[in-house]
Amino acid sequence: MTKINIVDQNNKKVGDFELAPEVFEVEIQPEILNLVVRSQRAAKRQGTHATKNRALITGGGRKPWRQKGTGRARAGSSRSPLWRGGATTFGPQPRDYTFKVNKKVRKLALQMALSSRVSEEKLTVVKSIDLAEIKTKAFADVAGKLGMGKALVVAKDADEKLVLSARNLPHIKVIEADKLNVYDVLLYPELVMLEDAAQDVQERLK
Repeated sequence: MTKINIVDQNNKKVGDFELAPEVFEVEIQPEILNLVVRSQRAAKRQGTHATKNRALITGGGRKPWRQKGTGRARAGSSRSPLWRGGATTFGPQPRDYTFKVNKKVRKLALQMALSSRVSEEKLTVVKSIDLAEIKTKAFADVAGKLGMGKALVVAKDADEKLVLSARNLPHIKVIEADKLNVYDVLLYPELVMLEDAAQDVQERLK
């Protein structure tokens, strides 16, 4: 098993964390990561875009002029797609963009995403982050000591002080361990996990 340092919030070593190879040393397959990320992004789409077809536009029930004898092209409705103010042909309609990805594939993709951070030496395990009060500056000081740039911070439970103190920093996101996902891990170049969160994730993904 590979070991990495556990540090405190002052970036001093306080122990070692053993990384399970079946979770943090998985061979990376870009096509699987791509599939899961596309699935996540597709699920976020509202799919509420719409244009009006002939059934949805009011009016146009009366034939504009008689079929023959006027010298003009025949017309059956003033709401024809050919007319100004008419319907839209083959326009977008509300739809669901989600598509299924098997649970085993999603789990494997998360293992790959975590493995990529380990291979790049971008995973940091922190014993805990204790803040005296809800204050952005207090968390920013801790982030500076830990050398966080654009980072995803994973905590086991929702710590109100931690979440509220970090939310105004645009380059840092705090997420609960049970909500950890492939897209966020790949979006943020650095991964910072609190020790209890790292243990929880490792046990869940074994």
